[in-house]
Amino acid sequence: MRTMDIATKLVTLCKQGRNLDALNELFSENIVSVEAAAPPGGQREAKGLPAVKAKGEWWLANHEIHSANVTGPWPHDDRFVVGFQYDVTNKPSGRRMKLDEVGLYTVHNGKIVREEFFYSMDG
Repeated sequence: MRTMDIATKLVTLCKQGRNLDALNELFSENIVSVEAAAPPGGQREAKGLPAVKAKGEWWLANHEIHSANVTGPWPHDDRFVVGFQYDVTNKPSGRRMKLDEVGLYTVHNGKIVREEFFYSMDG
């Protein structure tokens, strides 16, 4: 699959709320996922598909999603960017917040091998 095909498929699946399907279909077993900051009790970097899936499961277990919007993709050679906007409530704190982040994805041999998330830590 070409990078743009992977990017389009990722956006389509995420818009449908099928993020786990995206992980299973489009991501390398050796994926590296890097957050702008470490989640509570976690690390900034997750290595390998099981660790990335666990990170996603933690996020879903700790956040009630009121709305989600996915924009893009915007390609650049073997990379592409996707925008994510969420309105969520953090379940442990009860705090409702709007999140706006960008994911930068790198593709190699037809699979996503690296994802990096950019977002503000303010507010």
